[in-house]
Formats: sequence, C-alpha cells, structure tokens
Amino acid sequence: MPEVTVGTVLVFLIIIVALVLFVTEPVPIDVTALGIMVTLMMLGPWTGISPRDGVSGFANPATMTILAMMILSEGVRRTGVIQRLEEIVTSYTGESSHKQLGATIGIVGPLSGIINNTAAVAILLPMVSDLAHENGTSPSKLLLPLSYASMAGGMLTLIGTSTNLLASTIASRLATDYPSLHAFSMFEFTQLGLLVFLVGAAYLLTIGYWLTPSHVTPRSEFETTHREEFLTEITIGDTSPLVGMTIQEALQQIEFEGNVTQLIRRDDYYREPRLSMIIQSDDAFTIRLTEDALRTLYDVEGIEFVPEVTPQGDLDALAPGQTLVEIVITAGSDLVSETIETSGFQDQYQAGVLAIRRGGKTTHERLTEHRIQPGDMLLVESDSNTIDRLADDPNVVVAGEIDLQQFRSSKLPLAVGVVLSVVALAAIGILPIMVAALGGVIIMFVTDIIKPAEAYDAVQWDVIFLLSGVIPLGRALSETGGADLLGTLIVSTADFLPIIAVLGLFYLLTAAMTNLISNQASVVLFIPIAADTAARLNANAFAFILAVTFAASTAFMSPVGYQTNLFVYGPGGYEFSDYARVGGPLQVILAIVTTLGIAMFWGL
Repeated sequence: MPEVTVGTVLVFLIIIVALVLFVTEPVPIDVTALGIMVTLMMLGPWTGISPRDGVSGFANPATMTILAMMILSEGVRRTGVIQRLEEIVTSYTGESSHKQLGATIGIVGPLSGIINNTAAVAILLPMVSDLAHENGTSPSKLLLPLSYASMAGGMLTLIGTSTNLLASTIASRLATDYPSLHAFSMFEFTQLGLLVFLVGAAYLLTIGYWLTPSHVTPRSEFETTHREEFLTEITIGDTSPLVGMTIQEALQQIEFEGNVTQLIRRDDYYREPRLSMIIQSDDAFTIRLTEDALRTLYDVEGIEFVPEVTPQGDLDALAPGQTLVEIVITAGSDLVSETIETSGFQDQYQAGVLAIRRGGKTTHERLTEHRIQPGDMLLVESDSNTIDRLADDPNVVVAGEIDLQQFRSSKLPLAVGVVLSVVALAAIGILPIMVAALGGVIIMFVTDIIKPAEAYDAVQWDVIFLLSGVIPLGRALSETGGADLLGTLIVSTADFLPIIAVLGLFYLLTAAMTNLISNQASVVLFIPIAADTAARLNANAFAFILAVTFAASTAFMSPVGYQTNLFVYGPGGYEFSDYARVGGPLQVILAIVTTLGIAMFWGL
C-alpha cells in the first residue's frame, strides 16, 4: 500500500468537496473549478502545485483547441448551412417518424466528429424541432436521440468532444511514466468510435424508439388538446370585463382551455383557486396552458402579461418579421439563478417573455419570482434582430423559429473548406490540431466568415474555465500519490476478476461519475488512476485510458451528465426519469461493446 501523505489527504478532501459542489451546484461549475485551482496553489507545499502549474490549464493545448473549435463551429453556423440541410432532409423524410429519426442520427453523428458535438447539437436543435413539428412527429421522439447520437458521434475523431482533447493531453503528460501512452492522433480510435456509433444508432432506431416518450405534441396537430404546456402569468386591469365574474364564468366567456394554478390577491396566495371565486381588479393569475391557448388569452381585453414588458400587437397577426421563439437556458448561462426581472433579459433583448417550461413540469412560482435553471425553456416574442441576438448569445440556445435569422450564405463553401482543411492537416500530421484549428480561426476572421466580436461570444467561457480549473487537479492526484493509492485499491479486484472485467469496471465507474459531474472532471480524475492500475496489472495502459475516455463521453442517464442532454431537456418536455429509462439500457450495452472493442482492437 503506497504511503498516505498530508498532500494525499488534502487532495482527496479537495476532490470530495469539489464533487459535492459539482453535483449540488450552489455556485456555477466553472466557479468551483477556479476554486479548485486556487486551493491547490495555496496548498502548494503539500499538493505539489506551483502557481505556474496551477494556471497551466489556460495554456493547455486541449483548452486552446476547444476554444478554436467553438469559433470554427460558429463560423459554419453563420453560413446558414443547417437551413439548407433542413430543406433536403424534409424532402426525404416526409411524415415518416422513423425516416426523421434516421436522418437526425445520420446527420448529427458524422457532424459531431468534424465539429465539437456540443456545438453540433446547438446547431441542429432548431432544425430537428422544426422538422418534427412540421411533419406531425413529437419532438420528444427525436431530441433525446439527437443528444445521444451526438455523444457517440463525438467519439469518431479526436476533435469530436472536449473530453477527447483533454484525455489526449493528459495521456501525453503521463507518457514519461507510462511508455505505452501518447497523445491521440486524429483518427486514433475511429474504428471503435464507429462501432459504438453504429450500435448506438441501431438501439435508438429500435428499442430506444419504443422507450422514448412523446411528451410534446407537434404544432401541426393543433386540433388535439394534449399539447406541450407552458406557464404564464396575467394581471386583471381595472377596466377588464372579467372583473366581477367567477373564474369559471371567465373561462367560459373567452372559450379558453387552461388550468389556473394560482391566484395572487394582494398578499394572499391561493393554490388551485376555486372556480367559484370572484375575479377582482389587480388579481394576478398563474396559468398552465398551451401556446395555442396563450394566443387566445392574448386577445382578451383588460389583461396584461407578467413580467412587466407586455408585447405589442396581436399574437395571431404579428408584424412582418415578428415571431414566437423558444429558447433553452444553457448550463453556464449568466441567467441561471436569476429571475426574468433581475436578469435584465427583456431590457437586453427588447423581447417579451410570455411563458416558461421546465422539462416536463410546470412550476407554481410566480414568473416574477421564478429562478431560472439550466434547461428551462422560455417562450419569447421577438423580431428578426432579436433572433440574431439570441442565436449569437452563449447563454441560450434557440430551439425553433430560426428562419428569420440573417446568414452569410455566400461564405458557405469557404467555411466548410476551412473546417475540412483543419481536420485534414491534423490527420496527416502536417500541423498539430491546436495550430491547425487556430490557423482556421484566423482564416475565418480574414475572410469575414465570422467577426472577432462574434467569435468571443461564441466561446463557452464556462467550459474554458472549467477545463483550466480541473486540469491541475489531475496533476495533483499524480504528484501526491493519490492515483497510486486508488490504483492499488482497484488492482485488488483483479484477485477475483479477469483483466477485461477490471477494464469494464473502469468504464462503469467513469460513466456513473460523469452522470453526476462534468465529463471533463471525470477524465481528469480517472485517467491517472487508470494508467496506474494498468501498470500494476502489467496491462495495456492505453486500453484503460480509452475506456475512461469513451465512458466520460457517454453519460446517457441524467440531464446534467452532459450538456447536450440539457439542451434537449426543455424542448423535449422530458422528465429526469426519461433519461434513466432510455439511456440506462444504452449505457449497459455500450459498456459491453466498448470493453470488448478495446480488447479486440488494442489488446489488454
């Protein structure tokens, strides 16, 4: 048993605290990561992390490559390539839900191997949502497979996920102690990635299709009454004809279908108020309703929507260029934990928030008091300029109605050519991937595919700070002997398990951890342990690191395990249990496939 030092104990305490903060998120995860970095440096004499080591994550090749790939992905998006693709896909799939699902998987998989898979889902989410709505398919049937297929597709190449790039960097650093390790090449594990993607696609098209729920009814089926519901809030004006009526009489008067979930009258709150209650002026009602019912309610005289910015005009007769748009709050959004009012959302975008939905549930809070959380969907009235701002803002993802956005269509061939050139130069070995990607960014700047200000907005800075903060943690785990200690404990399982089972155990442990915390943190924690375990077993260290890398990119069982899962949470109307039901069997299947595939391709 390796010696347990003060440094080892301190690093494990930091890890435990970090895991609790990552799971509970009392502060954003990038703030937690920075806290890890600062703590390691302050305890440098024991953790072995100097100030130079502590900030090394900002200059790490993985960090810079991920930053560059985010900008390249944004450049491609601004050409409108997805809108052209949607026309082609629609003409092929028609109203066949299986064809739509096959097209979704077939597009997002390869695309996730060329650009970062998180960016691929953000780009394709509006297209897939519109494809489903316009052709009578529940978006719920397509959006969860979109996320899952993007994860599998991200394992086709080195640049498919930030996880791969980070794992490659860590493997390169560990190569001095473990000669079988090295930085990953562009197509180092493509054969295994292709196997994982094909198996995953087969599952999603069969068992997964059967298990995936249909929570959201398409807009094309307005005649049905069981459509996706939002939460909105209205106040009754002094001149409203509804004053003096009972709630039931008012609902009958306006032929409105919705559930009144709360009445706020001065300082009194009434949950599920009786339909016989008399409506008074200044009453505030919280109502659960469909988008179609919201349009009906909007035309009623003498009511105002809350928050304060009430959209102008008739929702059914919007001015040219105006539309209703659905947006999803991202994990690192500045809006998280804010209310609509305190966030300044409506002043910033000059757009009215009409309603909110959180996954498959609606809340009983007042909209003015509703604390925004990652994955929340907001229904917003906007014009073309607003859509541009929303589409460019890293705090949100536009989930539909993107036809009005202005694109640089003439730059499409050049943008695609730049990205393919970056991949080719790195694959052939002419340039390191970081250099090739940064060079591609410069070309996009020079050719006006993307402007510098747009590029800065495109970078998910929470991911960059998260990477920079957790990278020193992996180094500290190795320097203090923490990796040796955990490796020894896991090696003990080899007394009653074959090596391939120990490899599978690493996959399952990493996948379980990734479903609770970030994929980057899982890689940082488990790769040093995997390398040490392999060395003690006289096994192939590269095989063990691949198991960790693949497991960290396939977190199917929770909406918080991977950012793409969170992107589809609101638009799909999903509940937490949906991820476990659909993703659980896939997690087990891919654990077996990946473990056997590694043994077959690289040996143990």
